[in-house]
Amino acid sequence: MRTGFSDEQLQDPGLAEAAQAIRSCVHCGMCNATCPTYQVVADERDGPRGRIQLMQAMLEQGGTPSETAVHHIDRCLTCLSCRTTCPSSVDYSRLVDEARIHIAENYRRPFGERWFRTFLATVLPRPGLFKLAMKFAPLAKPLNRLLPAPFRRMAAMAPAAPIAGEAPRPGVYPAIGPRKMRVAMVRGCVQRVLAPEIDHAAIRLLNRLGAEVVIAAGSGCCGALNHHLGLEASAKRYAKANVAAWSKLHENGGIDRIVSTASGCGTLVKDYAHLLARDAGWVFRTRKLAPLVRDISELVEELGYTGAAPEALTVAYHTACSLQHGQRLAGLGERLLAKAGFTLAPVRDSHLCCGSAGHYSLLQPEMSGELRSRKLKALTARGPKVIASGNIGCLEHLRAASDVPLVHTIELLDWAAGGLRPPRLPALP
Repeated sequence: MRTGFSDEQLQDPGLAEAAQAIRSCVHCGMCNATCPTYQVVADERDGPRGRIQLMQAMLEQGGTPSETAVHHIDRCLTCLSCRTTCPSSVDYSRLVDEARIHIAENYRRPFGERWFRTFLATVLPRPGLFKLAMKFAPLAKPLNRLLPAPFRRMAAMAPAAPIAGEAPRPGVYPAIGPRKMRVAMVRGCVQRVLAPEIDHAAIRLLNRLGAEVVIAAGSGCCGALNHHLGLEASAKRYAKANVAAWSKLHENGGIDRIVSTASGCGTLVKDYAHLLARDAGWVFRTRKLAPLVRDISELVEELGYTGAAPEALTVAYHTACSLQHGQRLAGLGERLLAKAGFTLAPVRDSHLCCGSAGHYSLLQPEMSGELRSRKLKALTARGPKVIASGNIGCLEHLRAASDVPLVHTIELLDWAAGGLRPPRLPALP
């Protein structure tokens, strides 16, 4: 596509990348065939091809975006299924990131929406605040009618029963037997509060596979939640805190890998070198660390995982978009579960998003709910006993409407390799 950016605009590296992505698009429309939102509404503006035109007009013109442009860009999940499909290799993620930064800096949202987004950006990345919010959420139920709709959706995230256990604390978790490698674990934020059992299962399994696991003091949220809101400055602060913590580990004993147990986090952490490319003093450190980042499924395969399922169990596997499109690791989770001895149920349209997408389920509930209904119908069509996935957002979003238990992939792999039975997997007849 032809662009009309001025020479002055192209001096901005972000706009230059966006312009390159737009120029790469040949307007073929193949992306619409795999875009989840386009599948629901069949509106050209809710498909990648139409959004590219909206973003081009918005960025070239500059200034305050139109409500129409903001509405349709907000409805993008950033699932990146379009990038996987695109024959021209359009780097859609760079374009939509720049568009969201522009909206965050130039568009004044209605007060209620603005306040809720600020609440999300402040509370979710901070486990202490988020845990407090979840603790008091049940108390808000009698006041549900008085709460704005977004906050009612937020309160509904609170688990029905208290969460058992605490997330692993900073420290060293030694390998069992000869040490093969030293691994820094991404500590994260939301998962530490809602599902601390995931990281415990990952540490147990990695230790048995010969990896020493280190959780660095000072590390925390990866920054992805705020990055997807267009809040680049705060996303960079979280990224820098992690890079500083891992660099200290690297300088004192070395690290061989950095592992994430949430594929949404891992996708951004793998991209830290780009996120911090224009921040003086951080380029060298991120370029040194970025090649070490692995999803937990990548790492256990690298360490030679083997397992034997303790029970005959049929598993429907949901490949998170961040894993199959963001990190391009489609098929890895299924391969490991099969290697562990579980039976995999075929899943139709496995490339389509479940509607979680970080904050998306809270900000776009109608579209998100429709996508969840479609995904659960596909996942449960063959009568699985459990649904597995590798991303906390997908797990929590699907769990809220599923009669089939959901567990993280690493919990099943740990169990099949001699670890504990996943606590959310009930005893089966």
